[in-house]
Amino acid sequence: MPFEMTNKRGEIIGFEVDVLKAMAKSMGVKLELVSTSYDGIIPALLTDKFDMIGSGMTLTQERNLRINFSEPFIVVGQTLLIRKELQGQIKSYKDLNDGQYRITSKIGTTGEMVAKKLIAKAQYHGFDNEQEALMDVVNGKADAFIYDAPYNVVAVNKAGAGKLVFLEEPFTFEPLAFGLKKGDYDSLNWINNFLRQSKQDGTYDRIHAKWFKKTDWLAEME
Repeated sequence: MPFEMTNKRGEIIGFEVDVLKAMAKSMGVKLELVSTSYDGIIPALLTDKFDMIGSGMTLTQERNLRINFSEPFIVVGQTLLIRKELQGQIKSYKDLNDGQYRITSKIGTTGEMVAKKLIAKAQYHGFDNEQEALMDVVNGKADAFIYDAPYNVVAVNKAGAGKLVFLEEPFTFEPLAFGLKKGDYDSLNWINNFLRQSKQDGTYDRIHAKWFKKTDWLAEME
């Protein structure tokens, strides 16, 4: 949330989905969304399962060695949701870097990478999806959940059940971008120009406001 989610009707919706819909309309093609496990998304691109990947993907140097990225369409950072009992005791990710704490996130994401790199002394257990990882903290089995700020700002109230505290200051810099196979420079050029144009003509701002400044879309979720 709110980049891409499945609503009550089984449709994939979200901020990034609407950006892609506007992109497809401008290109004059039909958008086909392929739901894929996050840790397999780059290998699937490299084996031609689809033409482009997204899904809130951070442009990292490691990933950039394998694929090309468009210019970032938004910049976010990793934040923490912690057990309410730890409020005051845990003030930043540095306080969690201890073997007594258990950290969780979604497998294959930068949240997992950050946990293993910056909070390496803590115990880590990843899950296939965000909701399972988050509920591990809600149920008191884990102490903290690491994820993108836009997701956590919604999740603390939607799924937190009053048991979570949101440490809202991002502690990483993460530009999110679309990924393409190396050598596909024509597509890359077109996408970058589309992103620039959409940010100047109001298209991007309208989509951004719908998902980040309004909350009525939450009613569509399970």
